Amino acid sequence: MYCNMNPSAKAIIKGSKEHPEIYGEVLFYQRNRVVLVTAKISGLPKNSSGFHGFHIHDGGNCEGDGFPNTDGHYNPANKPHPKHAGDLPPLLSCNGEAFMEVNTNRFNVGKIIGRTVIIHENADDFHTQPSGNAGEKIACGVIKRA
Repeated sequence: MYCNMNPSAKAIIKGSKEHPEIYGEVLFYQRNRVVLVTAKISGLPKNSSGFHGFHIHDGGNCEGDGFPNTDGHYNPANKPHPKHAGDLPPLLSCNGEAFMEVNTNRFNVGKIIGRTVIIHENADDFHTQPSGNAGEKIACGVIKRA
């Protein structure tokens, strides 16, 4: 379905000041009403579960310690967590590497351009409001047209 498509958007992921070893990219492929999200990330730190929260945030700026300008999860329908449009499945790290692909119909690419992708220190618990208690923001990338 996506074999011959170029991504519609992408985010280049860079780690925080405390985690400069994190890097990678997240690609977004729009096809009709479904978006394929692919993430390839390296340099993730170890934690107790191996999982890292992974979300699209409203803010459009990765500047500053702790990425303060990324705001909360992208949630245009004002739904509870984990039903925000920007709530994505967690990344599972294996020796600091993570690869993930997921199809979603919670947003279209045009609505997320200029927003940010955030990777959190810990796993998302899928119930704590408003954001899943996933810990500090350890990596960020601004979503841009590809």
